[in-house]
Amino acid sequence: MNINHRHIFLHNVAQTSPTPLALEIVKAEGIYMTDANGKQYIDLISGISVSNLGHCHPKVVEAINKQAQTYMHLMVYGEYVQYPQTQYAKLLTSLLPPQLNCIYFTNSGTEATEGALKLAKRVTGRSEIISFKNSYHGSTHGALSVMGNEEYKNSFRPLLPDVKQLEFNNFSQLEQISSKTACVIIEPIQGEAGVHIANSEYLKALRKKCDDHCVLLIFDEIQSGFGRTGTLFAFENYGVVPDVMLIAKGMGGGLPIGAFVASEKLMSCLTNNPVLGHITTFGGNAVCVAAAQATLEVLVDEKLYLRALEIEKVMKEVLVHPKIKEVRCVGALCAIEFEDTELNMKIISKCIEKGVITDWFLHCSTAMRLAPPLIISNKELRFALQQIIASINEA
Repeated sequence: MNINHRHIFLHNVAQTSPTPLALEIVKAEGIYMTDANGKQYIDLISGISVSNLGHCHPKVVEAINKQAQTYMHLMVYGEYVQYPQTQYAKLLTSLLPPQLNCIYFTNSGTEATEGALKLAKRVTGRSEIISFKNSYHGSTHGALSVMGNEEYKNSFRPLLPDVKQLEFNNFSQLEQISSKTACVIIEPIQGEAGVHIANSEYLKALRKKCDDHCVLLIFDEIQSGFGRTGTLFAFENYGVVPDVMLIAKGMGGGLPIGAFVASEKLMSCLTNNPVLGHITTFGGNAVCVAAAQATLEVLVDEKLYLRALEIEKVMKEVLVHPKIKEVRCVGALCAIEFEDTELNMKIISKCIEKGVITDWFLHCSTAMRLAPPLIISNKELRFALQQIIASINEA
């Protein structure tokens, strides 16, 4: 049977842009993806910071297969004791500060955002939420409400009321945090803004301001977590611990899973007034959690978060060109800034022709996104980066 998959994709699968890449990938393993014609591509974005261990890591695949043969879906409201969940909770919380000791599993990062915002309102009894310009926390209504880019919000208003937006790293605007504020949600490293890093003293001042007014501080580590930035989580570099942490993307080794993490005391608020204050049908699915367990074990046992620092060093060394305005790197998360959007898109297209997958940022279309799998070798990375330099020359 001759099936035109491209036609089906374009007409029967919902599209998110008028001109999708429409690469027909039939296999992915390690750092490589292979299309229907047998052409190989080096994945330099890890499926947007998801495949930190590369595609189909053998230990993750083994964990998935083993759990799938045991059970897949039971009920995940927190009513059943499930070994994959308890095993993962024990490991993850052992790697976090004591006040981050309780995990609520979700299906994705945006669901983690939604749960955390509800938790903040429930704990404080307040409605005001403070977020930041150029931030990204997901695309559902609540997450969209705290997004920092009006272009993506205006067509979907009205959104959540009582949302205030501050400028990232602006000390003077911290005065707007008050006893009316339920929470402040911030990315320690703004991802979709094109890799902009929070000032360490700024985060400490933010922590103090939240403490002064009994405001929950939420760190969004959805893109920066799980070894991407040189530590297991980015907050470790700042000496500032949030009240709530959001995780997803690199968490599941390629399977859909996320979570918001807080203290047991805070999380207990979701058990009453009302009971089942936040519920999910599939969040914490046993197979997905088993994949997350294997992923975290590999990251920790092999110290792959340290590999991110080596990747940063190579990227900064190779990515030198007159057309590059700036290279912003934190571990294996990198933005290459060009003069304009048109040039960036041309270079991205040239890279794809040469078998290297890169991307742009949602809030920074003038910058190229690089987030290679942490398993990439220096030789493979140098080769891929040289293809980017060649693409710049051609574009």
